Amino acid sequence: MLFAIFCTDKPNHLSVRMDNRPAHVEHLKSQGDRLIFAGPTFADDNETMNGSLIVLEVENKTEADAFCAADPYAKAGLFDSVIIRPWNKVLG
Repeated sequence: MLFAIFCTDKPNHLSVRMDNRPAHVEHLKSQGDRLIFAGPTFADDNETMNGSLIVLEVENKTEADAFCAADPYAKAGLFDSVIIRPWNKVLG
């Protein structure tokens, strides 16, 4: 099952994001083919990263929750919110 994961950074936490980015990227890469896509979202200036959008294929929401909890960004306290929703790819 596909899950869309929407993460929003806490305000003024760009340094936390940048400090933990290499470990976060390795966490994403460790998912292999289960990772459908992932990338940062940006503020209105189109330059400042302020969150993440990830689509992951796992068996159930429990696995999606575990993936999110193990993310170095989450462990570093970067996120203000994390929303996990089942997702269905229709086009593209």
